[in-house]
Amino acid sequence: MRAVLQRVTRASVRTAGNLVAQVTQPGLLALVGVTHDDDEATAARLAVKIHELRILRDERSCADTGAPLLVVSQFTLYGEARKGRRPTWSAAAPGHVAEPLVDHLVAVLRERGARVETGSFGADMQVELVNDGPVTVLLELRPDG
Repeated sequence: MRAVLQRVTRASVRTAGNLVAQVTQPGLLALVGVTHDDDEATAARLAVKIHELRILRDERSCADTGAPLLVVSQFTLYGEARKGRRPTWSAAAPGHVAEPLVDHLVAVLRERGARVETGSFGADMQVELVNDGPVTVLLELRPDG
């Protein structure tokens, strides 16, 4: 699984012009991508990493501060564009595989006490954010550890 984490002062997701989710105070936006061999254990490990990563102000984490998270699924994180001008998405897991794993990641975050908002899986979303810093971190975890 991959996640692009952005420290934000605020962020929101709209679908068809309707507000779906938002964080209105400093926290993290997590764009999450799933590949074919990911599993629930990988999703859980990534959730813990996201929650405990010290990229908020004063080297603190969401676990330390209770800062909110906005989790948005994004299959394009597994886009491949080394050849040609058109990316391929073949490394991205199909929706029926990816959606339950993103849901599991969110469930683990919530079990840990995180305040989590989510986008709409598979929808055409408009994501707005104010990147704080800017701070952006790429995380990647594989099922094998």
